[in-house]
Amino acid sequence: MNKWIVGARVRTLPAAVVPVAVGAAVAVGEPDVRWWRVVLAGVVSVMLQVGVNYANDYSDGIRGTDDARVGPARLVGGGLASARSVKIAALSSFLVAAVVGLVLTIVTSPWLLAVGAASILAGWFYTGGKHPYGYLGFGELFVFVFFGLVATVGTTYVLAERITALSWQMGVAVGALACALLVTNNLRDIPTDREVGKRTLAVRLGDARTRTLFVVLVVGGVLVGAASVWARPPAAVIVVVLAVAIGPVRRVRAGAVGRDLIAVLEGTAKVQLAFGVLATVSLALGA
Repeated sequence: MNKWIVGARVRTLPAAVVPVAVGAAVAVGEPDVRWWRVVLAGVVSVMLQVGVNYANDYSDGIRGTDDARVGPARLVGGGLASARSVKIAALSSFLVAAVVGLVLTIVTSPWLLAVGAASILAGWFYTGGKHPYGYLGFGELFVFVFFGLVATVGTTYVLAERITALSWQMGVAVGALACALLVTNNLRDIPTDREVGKRTLAVRLGDARTRTLFVVLVVGGVLVGAASVWARPPAAVIVVVLAVAIGPVRRVRAGAVGRDLIAVLEGTAKVQLAFGVLATVSLALGA
């Protein structure tokens, strides 16, 4: 597989697509929806995700914190690409997101410029800079805010030019499931992160409480989504996603470690994708 595809970590891209799809579904039924903007919103979200992935690869690689990595290969840490080329890839991805986001800002509202700038800066300084906040235990907060609330509510806003309560509620659900993906990664990396001084939330909480957090995020995310649309019978089908969540939840509660958590990560991604598909389709049909 092409090393740049590996570095982009395409398996994480549903985390960028799901909030846009759900946010668009929330907009169904609203007056004067500008549907063409959903494509631009999707490009912004995906390129931000790709930019974050390359930026993390670069920053962790030059610090040497990926040297004992258990998960998928990294470009810099694995010697597959130079640090400079990965940095350029990260900045190029952010630039594409910025340009497309600027178009959305021009046709929608000037305040989106601040949101976009904050998203890019947060993406870079997650593991970049002298004091990366991802090393201090705030990574999950970043994911919840930007790949949950901002991406979901923002999509609804750029399409319908109004913010709805349902978009916030679904943003919470989407954000919780996105956080569960990061928690799985950080749970797997607790031993190596401790060695290199990364104080992720998982390191701070410890193994047992991180496993509890994972279960709360997965089950809670699905239930929040289902409860938010309970008055719309077609949309209430979201609750069946809990069946998909049984596998990864069981593995985490059973004490899966190391490479066994890669299967949990894949299972959690399927939960998020299933939630996104069911939420999008059922919200659109139930509008």
